[in-house]
Amino acid sequence: MLSRRNLRVKVMQILFARNRDAFIQEAHLPKMLDQSLRQSFDLYLFQLYLIQKICEQAKNVADKIQNKYLPTTEDKNFEAVLYENPLIQNLVQNKKLQKLFVKGEFDKWVEEDVFKKIYSEFAKLDWYKAYSDKSLAEKNHLETLLELYRFLRKNELFNEIVEDQLYNWEDDDSLIIGAIKKTLKALPASEEFYKEFMVTEEETLLFGKTLLKKVIEQEDELAAIIKPTLKNWDSERVAIIDMILLKMAVCEFLYFNTIPTKATINEYVELSKLYSTPKSKDFINGVLDRIMKDLTESNRIQKAGRGLLAE
Repeated sequence: MLSRRNLRVKVMQILFARNRDAFIQEAHLPKMLDQSLRQSFDLYLFQLYLIQKICEQAKNVADKIQNKYLPTTEDKNFEAVLYENPLIQNLVQNKKLQKLFVKGEFDKWVEEDVFKKIYSEFAKLDWYKAYSDKSLAEKNHLETLLELYRFLRKNELFNEIVEDQLYNWEDDDSLIIGAIKKTLKALPASEEFYKEFMVTEEETLLFGKTLLKKVIEQEDELAAIIKPTLKNWDSERVAIIDMILLKMAVCEFLYFNTIPTKATINEYVELSKLYSTPKSKDFINGVLDRIMKDLTESNRIQKAGRGLLAE
């Protein structure tokens, strides 16, 4: 599920936290990365849980209608298809997935009334009313679930819930959104479908942990390479995030032999746009371009093969 960019962001955040907090020990950094990676998967599971619980509100509404003494015509035409459709039921009846929800204690993260509020807003949409009408013979379950997820992503309360529980939502949003949409489109799915979105040991060790480890181990060397290129810049006044991004990029130049230098530069320029100052992208691009040329001329950059890491 995680791309190299996602892993770079997580490494950058950990290095920044270390820079700002003198009490964070070097030995704790790999564990911090592990925790961040686990939180990404928790975020994926949590959003699936929220979708299921919001769909469940349709059943609760249907149950209340049955107990009404004088149901309206709209009540009589209502069908709890949002919850009873085979795609959502595939999630509901997946025992292993439900155990993960219980293990994550997601029920303690959100009060039931919140689901009711979100569903009540969703239920006001005309096209959802049509979908829930018993007279509609053909029901597009997948499109409805995708529309529900689009609605949720724009819903202020939904976003507050996610942000309150998992601080990394903003950094992982595109990653999680893609994973949820892929999951919905694949329903009904096999019992352990979610394993596709778990962080694998290969992803963790071969890129994220190695990048983190190398930047820490070679920090003095990386700084020595960067400082001479900072013409008209005092290295002590360079933005902290910019210096971290530069060190990570130079680390990739030297120690990740199958990542092209241009790809590395492009990636860190993009990260600077997202996480640093408006002028940082030009600064990062210029400094990395000079360093790349210097290291290439001194034959210190070796790029070859299909393996991920240089030995």
